[in-house]
Amino acid sequence: MKVFVTGATGWVGSKVVQELLQAGHAVTGLARSPDKAVVLAQTGAEVLHGTLDDLALLASAADAADAVIHTAFNHDFSKFAANAEQDRRAIEAMGQALAGSGRLLLVTSGVALLAPGRVATEADLPPSDPGFPRRSEAMARSLAAGEGVKAPVRTSTIRLAPSVHGVGDHGFVPILIRLAREKGVSAYLGDGLNRWPGVHRLDAARLYRLALEQGAPDAAYHAVADEGVAFRDIAEVIGRRLGLPVQARAAEHFGWFAGFAGADMAASSAHTRQALGWAPTGPGLLADLDQAAYFAP
Repeated sequence: MKVFVTGATGWVGSKVVQELLQAGHAVTGLARSPDKAVVLAQTGAEVLHGTLDDLALLASAADAADAVIHTAFNHDFSKFAANAEQDRRAIEAMGQALAGSGRLLLVTSGVALLAPGRVATEADLPPSDPGFPRRSEAMARSLAAGEGVKAPVRTSTIRLAPSVHGVGDHGFVPILIRLAREKGVSAYLGDGLNRWPGVHRLDAARLYRLALEQGAPDAAYHAVADEGVAFRDIAEVIGRRLGLPVQARAAEHFGWFAGFAGADMAASSAHTRQALGWAPTGPGLLADLDQAAYFAP
């Protein structure tokens, strides 16, 4: 299958490309950085130079592919609303190109805020709260319903755990490590029992391939290996590794990150495992975090 992958040089997307190539698929990957484009080309993928703002380019690449996997998203939270709108437009443009073709558009979302306070399942729908502007899955569902397109689009969604971990991680856990170093304490909110799901990025990449090859239309799949790790347990590993105290702190300690630090985001992947035969094999979040490489300067 010829697959167009956005975010092909990113933390998750680069491993998705690797997984697809190893399975015998042909890959065209979107890359905005010349340096990263060189690395992508070395994998054997075809490189398409561009960004998520190049809507005509995205539509053309989608039209030329047998399927599209959309992993790209700008995670600069200082302009989250603008980045969410950029993401929505990109999905819409690629969906327009795939309308009525029966070819898959596989988008990326998350399990955060699906079901605060209980274990989220694949049957839960993403929030429509205007305070959370990301609309990746909602846009995909709209396309699948035929809204705004000449014919329905075959879509599915991978919902990533908030921690997609592995050596080289630059996501939420490294933010906590930097904050602990700056403040001199590894902190948690309240009793620290709020839960974070996790998944190793190689397991996540394999799930994208399985969803591409075996997934059902209009389905949501959970890239979740650890259903819910207590936030305090994460703080304790960080504190021990850095030789810092582990203590409860007020929301102000975390700044803009407080909403994530205090969120209870437990999620199940039982349906995903049964439907696709996905069985995570990578280390769990705490085991992965508890190694020196995570704390290298």
